[in-house]
Amino acid sequence: MTARPTPDQAQAWAGTVVAAVRRPYPWAAQHTVTGPDDVDVTPTRLHPAFHGSYDWHSCVHMLWSGVTLLGLPGRPLDADAAAALTALLDERLTPDAVAAEADLLRRRPSFERPYGWAWALQLVAAAATSPHPHAPRWATALAPLGDVLAQRFADWLPGMPLPVRVGTHQNTAFALALARDAALDLGRRDLVGAIDAAATRWFGADRAYPIAWEPGGHDFLSAGLSEAVLMARVLGPDAAGWLADFLPGLAREGDPVFAAPVGADAADGQLAHLLGLALSRSWHLRELAGLLDADAAARIAARTEPEVERVAREIVEGDFMATHWLVSFALKAELAAGARGRR
Repeated sequence: MTARPTPDQAQAWAGTVVAAVRRPYPWAAQHTVTGPDDVDVTPTRLHPAFHGSYDWHSCVHMLWSGVTLLGLPGRPLDADAAAALTALLDERLTPDAVAAEADLLRRRPSFERPYGWAWALQLVAAAATSPHPHAPRWATALAPLGDVLAQRFADWLPGMPLPVRVGTHQNTAFALALARDAALDLGRRDLVGAIDAAATRWFGADRAYPIAWEPGGHDFLSAGLSEAVLMARVLGPDAAGWLADFLPGLAREGDPVFAAPVGADAADGQLAHLLGLALSRSWHLRELAGLLDADAAARIAARTEPEVERVAREIVEGDFMATHWLVSFALKAELAAGARGRR
């Protein structure tokens, strides 16, 4: 099996991560002003660890990409690329910088909920499990942030009467799948249990999802596939039957999930989401392939490859509205293609 991502991909993506995270502006603060003395949104002041790369959550998942790329088997990065990534992570993932981020999340309990929370927990888990020699220091710095995030999820989930089913950042299932994976890696069985309980309550009885209604014009996620990926984790051996009822035509010929929108203007931050949709659908379909028959799995492999390739240039050479975040989704898609098993 070909290594996924390839050395060429890894090398290009490493450079994009460093360039994006080190670019301070434009910056979307996502900052709710609480009074006349709370109007300074200077990125480095508000977010000493997670500034650059356009916004907080994108910086977080691009740093996750950096940790992940450094830990890939076979070490596909050359010495210069590895050194640049390592220097960036050493600079950002310090105890003082991460403590400031954790304190902000304590003071502003809805900040970046749930998308940013989930990616931040992924970053915590990536550092905790990375083989890189600097990873223990990153993991030590990030551990208090992981505790805050686990508590944020635990406080939030019981009070949510319904999930959010959209193709953008507020999607509940997408965040919970990421958070659940991270919680397993961190040994947080309490958080896994809370996520499983909420997912079963919200999604366990779902049937016949209208996948043909997707996507919306600003979507970077399939709400249907995000839900399916989460429930595949939660249900384990029983997931195939649930998936057959939820998406009965998944990956058959003519399935609208393969009909991707094209021609998105990557300079428009909202339309650039459609580039991410090509990657997230490929990522999620590849994860679900093991629950389907051989023909459907083969069709997923054949159809997702050109989808990833179609947006390849935009990931590293496109407008900043694409390059500040797409590496993470491309990396997840390639890791899903190379995975030999499912959780």
